[in-house]
Amino acid sequence: MQSIRVLAILAIALTTSGAIAQTSGTAQGDLDTDIALLRSDIQAQKNDIIAHSMQFTDAQAKAFWPLYRDYSHQQQVIGDQRVSIIKDYASQYATMDDAKAEVLMDRWLNYDEAKTKLRSTYYPQFRDAVGAKQAVKFFQIDQRLNMLVDLKLASEIPIVQ
Repeated sequence: MQSIRVLAILAIALTTSGAIAQTSGTAQGDLDTDIALLRSDIQAQKNDIIAHSMQFTDAQAKAFWPLYRDYSHQQQVIGDQRVSIIKDYASQYATMDDAKAEVLMDRWLNYDEAKTKLRSTYYPQFRDAVGAKQAVKFFQIDQRLNMLVDLKLASEIPIVQ
């Protein structure tokens, strides 16, 4: 049952990601709206997967969800960096030179560092809220969901020429 849910979520995420890619000719505001809607849909799906996978007790759920909302918000703030990098990469793809590539790479490394720092900052809080085993389980699930998004993005974004 759980694997069916994950496949359904992946199928939805892949479909809606394609919708965003197809809006490249529209106004920037439309693209931003599409991204916000996709994020909202994915976040709701992530919440559902996490809830079903974690099987929290009432006490754990009470401690976990407010903390998760904060963590998720911080993930989105960091995710804004990735969106900005992708938009800039797309606008510079045809004219990419070494200087532009260097700037984009620095931004990408900062983005990766921020993701790692966020997990490092929040792990002790999740551990204190739900215990080490549940906290590790959550981070495994979160990482797998993030890898699905990363895989889809990697398949859609062309390699530097």
